[in-house]
Amino acid sequence: MTHRVAVTGIGAISAFGQTYPDLWAGLAAGKSAIRPLTLVAPGVLRFPNAAEVPDYDPLRYFDEKEAQMLDRFAQFAAVAAREAVKASGIEFSPELGEQTAIVLGCSAGGKATEDDAFHHLYALQEPRVSPLTIPRAMSNAGASRVSLEYGITGPVFTVSTACSSANHAIGQAFRMVRSGEVEVALAGGSEAPLSLGFLKAWEAMRVVAPDTCRPFSLDRRGLILGEGAAVLMLEPFDRARSRGATILGEIAGFGMSSDAHHITQPSALGAARAMRAALLDAKLADAHLAPEAIGYVNAHGTGTLSNDATETEAIKSVFGAHSKNLLVSSTKSMHGHALGAAGALEAVATLGALRCGLIPPTANFTAPDPACDLDVVPNTPRQAQIEFAISNSFAFGGLNAVLVFRKAA
Repeated sequence: MTHRVAVTGIGAISAFGQTYPDLWAGLAAGKSAIRPLTLVAPGVLRFPNAAEVPDYDPLRYFDEKEAQMLDRFAQFAAVAAREAVKASGIEFSPELGEQTAIVLGCSAGGKATEDDAFHHLYALQEPRVSPLTIPRAMSNAGASRVSLEYGITGPVFTVSTACSSANHAIGQAFRMVRSGEVEVALAGGSEAPLSLGFLKAWEAMRVVAPDTCRPFSLDRRGLILGEGAAVLMLEPFDRARSRGATILGEIAGFGMSSDAHHITQPSALGAARAMRAALLDAKLADAHLAPEAIGYVNAHGTGTLSNDATETEAIKSVFGAHSKNLLVSSTKSMHGHALGAAGALEAVATLGALRCGLIPPTANFTAPDPACDLDVVPNTPRQAQIEFAISNSFAFGGLNAVLVFRKAA
């Protein structure tokens, strides 16, 4: 037996603030949370801006000993998970804990922890690093912390597929709930990549914009890095209804592909393959979901020259003439590119769009690009009542993951 999968809780921490309402309010207003970096000294990077979580104090959420055990990215995962669990109204008994999964995406892990350890080792020439370096830096630290907090003893793991990590994580959790392998699941992603060494590595790639992120715009100059986390509570639709939960939306399908093309350059064929797989996985009654049922695409939309044009080509190949009717936007223009957390932030943005009938815009847009000839909802949010939407994630390494969302019935 397969189940429809409802979303009954959402949590988020982002450049807009430390809750999901903060994130949605910013997106719904069409604001950009890209601002000058404070986590590194000014002037050490070619790019001055990022989408940084403002005014974050770990001692607001953890006691001092706990905070010392957790890198910033793992703290973000726990903060978002707590909000999602509270919103869902679920309480974890030992029995439910055994039937619960946690699947989180993370691309980089504890980069600030690694930076600090290497600084002490190489720059200060200290012979030892902290014994907490490995447990803080490991990419599964966020998922493990959430498991510990709630006594969740079912399947718990982290997916690391660069910028597609969170979409892959949510998709795997969705399939586990749909199949009945688990009763409920917490799924999403977290990332805190704004440390000097990692930022220098991104600087070397020359894909980070010197000012801001302008996806699909003719004068776009690259991505802007961000940080944060978002977590969804997933459970069978019938279970959610029977306990009187508020259903925030539904995950209806999931598709994956690999480009097998290039380690950093995107492929329209690979992206299109993942979108088609997601539509085939989703069903309306007993039929696969037709492309014409989709009304909104939350694009991967990084703001790089190659990505945005390639994604446009892929969307047009999948949706054909219907691509002219699609609303397409990149919320990375507002919350930044949070790497392994990007798909999670975009998932909750998409759910907000369906629930509120309001499409968040592509911010910072200045001029149309003929290579990106879609309705990219430039600068101003747009009201639209839509039943189905997709959210795209296309990663370095050619790994693609696409989710299909449905408005709560």
